[in-house]
Amino acid sequence: MGLGLHFLLAYLYRLMEKSNFIDYIRVFCKSGNGGAGCRHFLRMKFNPNGGPDGGNGGRGGHIILRGNSQLWTLLHLRYYKNVIAEHGEGGSKNNSTGKDGKDIIIEVPLGTIARDEETGEQEAEILEDGQEIVLQKGGRGGMGNAFFATATKQAPEHAQPGESGNEGWKLIELKVLADVGLVGFPNAGKSTLLSVLSAAKPKIADYAFTTLVPQLGMVSYRDNQSFCMADLPGIIEGAAEGKGLGHRFLRHIERNSVLLFVIPADSADHRKEFEVLIDELKAYNPDLLHKDFLIAISKSDMLDDELKSAIHNELPKDVPSIFISAVQQKNLFELKDLLWKAMNK
Repeated sequence: MGLGLHFLLAYLYRLMEKSNFIDYIRVFCKSGNGGAGCRHFLRMKFNPNGGPDGGNGGRGGHIILRGNSQLWTLLHLRYYKNVIAEHGEGGSKNNSTGKDGKDIIIEVPLGTIARDEETGEQEAEILEDGQEIVLQKGGRGGMGNAFFATATKQAPEHAQPGESGNEGWKLIELKVLADVGLVGFPNAGKSTLLSVLSAAKPKIADYAFTTLVPQLGMVSYRDNQSFCMADLPGIIEGAAEGKGLGHRFLRHIERNSVLLFVIPADSADHRKEFEVLIDELKAYNPDLLHKDFLIAISKSDMLDDELKSAIHNELPKDVPSIFISAVQQKNLFELKDLLWKAMNK
């Protein structure tokens, strides 16, 4: 990696740290302990030797993830380093059960997954608005001595302590949910295309890595239908090994049902550019190759029919392709038709 590119990427990462889009955080979670069961015997003026009446302890508070379709980033959790739920209260006399500890609900965007830091195991995945998953279960409350009374043992002297809660570091990661993901090298015209097809206003400039974080836009289609399109940061060769924006970008591709490869008309080798992009996806996750692919040759307003024919012959025959111009809005309706057909196979 050249020295100039190294400084550019360092600068870009500093910009990303200041961005409102946060897609990865580390949080310590501890659920509440269960309350202790009560050891108590009924004592009344006219019943001095009453039986056991110790109540059960309350459950410790859970830590719960809840999907919220109005959120698009994990920014609100950036300084939420320790999440600790309440303990359950102990049981008491008269068979009174202790109060459960208050649950803590963490609202997250759709497409969020949670992993255990130590094992790397995925523990939760939020895909629907209002969906709730218990990330850390609170400890069970202990049983009071009334629970242990039997016909042959009518005065049990013992009660259970509450169970301890669970604790550990969790990695919470957002993978953008979109119907169509725009894939291409930096400065291929992806942001311009999204800005024309939707009301999204991504940053557009004539230099690489203008897009540092995913940008989402709703694209209107026929009969009042619509679909979600994501403008994703550009790939460079070696992204699967972490070059450029590396894994920070590639993981967002996993949730897109259709991938639209945007290749500029002035590319030196259109077929090679497509193959490099495919190789990076394959190196990161071979399952990505099972998605539906389309190719859009952007900035095609600069091409005549002869050049279009030559470029078309370069492209793979098994992947649908189309020549578009976002600036002149050329073939954009035809592009929407191709995308809609691919999404609804």
